[in-house]
Amino acid sequence: MQLLISVAGPADARAALLGGADVIDAKDPRHGALGPVPLHRLAAIRATVAGARPLSAALGDAAREDALAGAVAAAATLGVVFVKVGFAGVTSEVRARRLAVAARQRAEGETRLVLVAYADWRHAESLAPARLVSIAADAGAAGVLLDTASKSAPLFAIQPVASVAAWVAAAHAAGMFAALAGSLSGPDFAPARALGADLVGVRGAACVGGRTGRVSRPRVAALRASAGAAAPPPASRVPPASRVLVGRGILPERDVELPEIVRRYDEMLHAVRERA
Repeated sequence: MQLLISVAGPADARAALLGGADVIDAKDPRHGALGPVPLHRLAAIRATVAGARPLSAALGDAAREDALAGAVAAAATLGVVFVKVGFAGVTSEVRARRLAVAARQRAEGETRLVLVAYADWRHAESLAPARLVSIAADAGAAGVLLDTASKSAPLFAIQPVASVAAWVAAAHAAGMFAALAGSLSGPDFAPARALGADLVGVRGAACVGGRTGRVSRPRVAALRASAGAAAPPPASRVPPASRVLVGRGILPERDVELPEIVRRYDEMLHAVRERA
């Protein structure tokens, strides 16, 4: 199971890299579950990651097709591998499909679309998670993420395990990867993996000072260990190899070791100092 760490800036990104995160996700936690970072900060995060891990970017909740298409296109020009789009405030399935298609059409090159469903969908005034799976599949999304709009309770306190299991299975049946987030911490990883989740996303548990604090390298390393130590899913729930992120060309194998990441960072820092 892969580990995604949400970062607010370059310092967070470096800590997440050194801690062993599989995916670095640009997000401003001060602006909700999917708060986007400004483009200049996204570029700075990309420079810090320097290709060592896939880069993801939260683009907020969709409202207008033109604005969403522009945000996706801008992220794609920066080499972002995943763009995450939510639908808080969208209760029409027809409207959600149009927004998803608009986003997918501007996800160019290596950029892939991930649609975000909310476990607390009534609170978010959004669509039920099961409905978002079919919309994502029809739009050609690479994956779906089940998150929480409110961070007052973790995912498994809002959605029963059986419901999350059915949602993950539906995503896999549609040929997409399934990711889970929503105030998750290390103890949540074993059930997440047992349900067949391909990826877990974390912010608060990786930070000193809560989700608006700073990402801690030791905390990321502990979460990475928890993700790796989680019990494997029962054989009946193991997604086919073609649906697992690693091995299907969506996430690379973890062949970039920690010393190599440090070397790249030091070289980049030296170049910046030389220019200064």
